[in-house]
Amino acid sequence: MTNQKGDQAFLVGDNQQTWHEMTYGGALSFARRRYSRVLDNVDVVVSGIPYDGAVTYRSGCRLGPRAIRAGSTQLAELKHFPFGFNPFDHLSVIDYGDCYLDPHHPQSVFTAIERHADLIVGSGAKMLSFGGDHSVSYPLLKAHAKKYGPVALVQFDAHCDTWPDDGTRLDHGTMFARAATEGIIDVAASTQIGLRTYNDSDHGFEILTSPWVYRNGIDAAIDIVCQRAAGKAVYLSFDIDGLDPAFAPGTGTPVAGGLASWQGLEFVRGLEPLQLIGMDVVEVAPAYDHAEITAIAAASVAYDWLAVLAKQKGAPSAPVGRL
Repeated sequence: MTNQKGDQAFLVGDNQQTWHEMTYGGALSFARRRYSRVLDNVDVVVSGIPYDGAVTYRSGCRLGPRAIRAGSTQLAELKHFPFGFNPFDHLSVIDYGDCYLDPHHPQSVFTAIERHADLIVGSGAKMLSFGGDHSVSYPLLKAHAKKYGPVALVQFDAHCDTWPDDGTRLDHGTMFARAATEGIIDVAASTQIGLRTYNDSDHGFEILTSPWVYRNGIDAAIDIVCQRAAGKAVYLSFDIDGLDPAFAPGTGTPVAGGLASWQGLEFVRGLEPLQLIGMDVVEVAPAYDHAEITAIAAASVAYDWLAVLAKQKGAPSAPVGRL
């Protein structure tokens, strides 16, 4: 600790330093992490991808990164629940800011995202990305596949996002079909969780629908995901509409019958056995949110992913109470 107070996103001296901050004031980095573009000795880079030009219904998730950062302020205040440690005592994490995009030249957007991710992933850091619509996962996956080869995709979502792709159409519902066709995703090791919209093909993914999870439990879902992805480089793509609109109304394509926020959090915490290489949290549209509940849920699943990485590095878990 230090006698310094406030605005640690700009004032901290290193990437793991933490001091007191008013939850209702100060610079809004994710979980008060240092704003930096120096990638030396960094474990995780947080970055926003503020693009929503590929939506098929309600727009507005270009403002998602800003909302998720705001939703993270309370998370930085206390030790992680339930693990009982500060993840940043064990991880060097920076907030890189947002990927710069030129929406007036839309053909340049996915190239810009891929180059942005190439720089970060190529540095050796893991990448935690905030969308933006779900199409941003495609260039992010391309960048990760360059380093790791075909990745196991773990997709938390209401939609399959494998709708027919003619090789030219790319929106937030087709990109995983293209990624599978191009061999970016190892579908035999990949799983989709929480789906409750229909597609005539599973494209080789294991699909654990929302009703299946309700009947069989989140632990059963975690077991299947971990068995399929064991030994593979695993990329987690968390579409916030995988949660029921009761828990995440602030999204562009809400679908009734989804999972609860506690199930989403338990799911992320259960991925500790896997080789986690990257994560995105997408489709947060704050104009449709109420009392920040969607942004808080999005920030929480991202923070839990960081806590899991900290556990993988040896952070001692000290839960209090029955879990």
